[in-house]
Amino acid sequence: MMIESFLQYLQYEKNYSSHTVECYKHDLLQFKEFVFGIDNPFDPHVIDAPIIRRWMASLMGQNYSPLSVNRKLSSLKSFFKYLRKYAYIDSSPTKRITGPKINKPLPSFVKEKEMNKLFSEREETTTFEEERNKAIIDVFYTTGIRCAELVGLKNGDIDFSAQLLKVNGKRNKQRLIPFSENLKNTLLAYNTIKNKEIEQGISPAFFVRKNGKPLSNAIVYAIVNKELSNIPNLSKRSPHVLRHTFATSMLNNGADLNAVKELLGHASLSSTEVYTHTTFEELKKVYHQAHPRA
Repeated sequence: MMIESFLQYLQYEKNYSSHTVECYKHDLLQFKEFVFGIDNPFDPHVIDAPIIRRWMASLMGQNYSPLSVNRKLSSLKSFFKYLRKYAYIDSSPTKRITGPKINKPLPSFVKEKEMNKLFSEREETTTFEEERNKAIIDVFYTTGIRCAELVGLKNGDIDFSAQLLKVNGKRNKQRLIPFSENLKNTLLAYNTIKNKEIEQGISPAFFVRKNGKPLSNAIVYAIVNKELSNIPNLSKRSPHVLRHTFATSMLNNGADLNAVKELLGHASLSSTEVYTHTTFEELKKVYHQAHPRA
């Protein structure tokens, strides 16, 4: 009865999708069966932290992934939060329960020599789209900005004399990013052909299509995917891979972690620290390849 009323609460008060409600139902009935069996009623007062931990251990023993176990634990926490809210129980037994650690995969990135090769082997750009696509790759690699941030760049956001980008990041948080002389020349070349060939005033966006309208995230993704297609053994070819590449290159060349955090627009240092693991993995690889007794 309690599980049913919770599911109705999710569906009619929280407006959760039928698929999400079904997932909650499956998780909670699975937990009920583990503790009480199929036929016995659910009693929340019997549940304590050791029972929940034994349930999680049984799930891991059945080869559920840490991600799945954490999702099921989240369902259980939401259920007990509901029971406490409506005074079925005084406190939640899930309060101090933490799920199994999820090992996040290291971010994909392009090696420095491969990026240098990409730029050096590029054919001479002659058309508007070629010049624009070249500038897009260069901006991602040189500044580490997000795809949505590049799409949102306005003509007035680029200060060529000071060599600064004004970026509008997540939660409308603005930041200034310096850029190199090389990128300045690339952007100027693009801007020149853009002003010559594209009708002005249609959009304030810096990067536009041939009709003068702004790019979409999907178009930028397709451009990056095509530009990176010649790099072998690259598992992903997306704007975010170039953001990872920027951060990894900065740290590999001695940049301060806090400085990289500010350039990337991360809210916390923990988001930036993943790149230290990437650089450490690269160091280990170099060590094992180079040292005679490795």
